[in-house]
Amino acid sequence: MTLEGWQVWDLVQRLGGQLRIAGGMSGGGVLGWDMAAALQLGAALGLSPLILAELLPPIEAVMVRKINETLQAGSGLT
Repeated sequence: MTLEGWQVWDLVQRLGGQLRIAGGMSGGGVLGWDMAAALQLGAALGLSPLILAELLPPIEAVMVRKINETLQAGSGLT
């Protein structure tokens, strides 16, 4: 629970519209965030690129897994 951690969490909350999504005949899924956009937004907010590079990928991995589990369960995105 550091200041940097809270700043990255705030950034994560702003990335909802920056999803990379794949679709196909067997359905689709979330691939991850548009990291270029995430890093640009982080820079605009004055966040350290090093901190972003350390913290965003593991958060992204959990986000992708949970959203895709929800999609596979038929609940859709809410």
